[in-house]
Amino acid sequence: MTNQSIELKGTSVPFNQKVAFGIGMFANQMFPAILGIFMVVLVQDLGFPGWMWSLVYFFPRIFDSITDPIMGFISDNTKSKWGRRRQYVLVGAIVMGISYVFMWQLFKENSLEFNFWYFFIWSLIFYLGLTLFSVPYVAMGYEMSNDFHERTNIMAIAQWIGQWAWIIAPWFWVIMYDPDWFASAEEAVRELAIWVAIPCAICAIVPALFIKSESTLDKAYAPLNLKNVGNSLKQIYVSFLEAFKIKAFRKLCSATFLIYNAFNTVASLTFFVIVYKLFNGDAAATGIWVSLFGCLGAIGTTFLVIPIITKLSKAFGKKNAFLIAQGISIIGYVLLWFLFVPGKPWLYILALPFFSFGIGSLFTIMMSMTADIIDIDELNSGLRREGIFGAIYWWMVKVGFAIAGALSGVIIAFVGFDPDLVTSDQQSAVNGLHAVFCFFPVVGTILAMYIMKDYDIDEEKANTVREELKAIRETAIKE
Repeated sequence: MTNQSIELKGTSVPFNQKVAFGIGMFANQMFPAILGIFMVVLVQDLGFPGWMWSLVYFFPRIFDSITDPIMGFISDNTKSKWGRRRQYVLVGAIVMGISYVFMWQLFKENSLEFNFWYFFIWSLIFYLGLTLFSVPYVAMGYEMSNDFHERTNIMAIAQWIGQWAWIIAPWFWVIMYDPDWFASAEEAVRELAIWVAIPCAICAIVPALFIKSESTLDKAYAPLNLKNVGNSLKQIYVSFLEAFKIKAFRKLCSATFLIYNAFNTVASLTFFVIVYKLFNGDAAATGIWVSLFGCLGAIGTTFLVIPIITKLSKAFGKKNAFLIAQGISIIGYVLLWFLFVPGKPWLYILALPFFSFGIGSLFTIMMSMTADIIDIDELNSGLRREGIFGAIYWWMVKVGFAIAGALSGVIIAFVGFDPDLVTSDQQSAVNGLHAVFCFFPVVGTILAMYIMKDYDIDEEKANTVREELKAIRETAIKE
């Protein structure tokens, strides 16, 4: 770990640097967005049972969550003329792109067991690449500015660009199941994976090439060698404990865990709920309605939620902006219970502007808040640990995401849903999926709002911390 703090960059970040960071966010969002869509093929077309679905969701993401804090430590302590982050972002982008292509080369004529293990192993490689990329990439964003509102601006631009992944991704539903494009969905994912991986890998490389960083060759960082692996793991553990001693950070991680993973538990059920609730299980008759759900929600996030949440944050503070946005999202989830009406799919559109405020505002606010907390940690410890804090934050997200993925498989099994049956033959199972889809995220959101209600880092406190850090640095320079 560092034994000295680094100088924070100036409060104003050039727009081209914000865009370079945001382009990386597009890749960071696009890979998982398409992954969630392609995963349906495992059940719908390749015959994976619910327990296999749960395992391929759960274990690669648990592996990812284990490697994240290790990568955070490595990133924070790298001595290089390229700085602490860029080289890992570059390598991670390449590994992600290559493994993503191979992961989806699945053939129905192979045995179920072969397809399971093939997908499982390549998933582990993909998630290793994701760790190499995402942990140092996120840390880049935390250290770009020390200004309370500029941090929100950076994350808002990044999330705005990243949201285009969720606008584009839903249309893959149409392409995958349109016989004019592909003979089967399994054939579709084999080819589409290539068209996803190459541009996404290029986007992931952009921050490594264009975001400025200073040489760290002269920094007194903890040694990174095999001899010190045991000590490094101990320091990672100590860093975890120190981070979680900060009450505000515990709240941030817990609230994100609840909202993001309650959402993701049901997000993977979207295809089944729309096809079977609205179209009696006829995927071909669904047309664009599955795609529109995700696409319109992402458009709402891009052009409505992110601009509004950025202004609310400046007007009322980050915590209040968070509470307002999540309250609006609850309205959206409740509306979806009443607006999924068979034969009238257009009705659900009325709920999407409200629904989008939940997940759409989450990372713009939470990543900005995390940057403020990193300042407090530096004031307490004298160490600058964006990589560790980013890794811990996303560790909470990814562990929860793994649980959410496994839980979605459990839900499918629990309600007795069978994708081979039409709705009229399993009405109670489809109704069960619909109920979980609408109300499970409401529970997570309410709990998160309760946790965040007394979050106490406002603009005044953040600015006070920044001034104290500035005074400490000036004193150190004089000495």
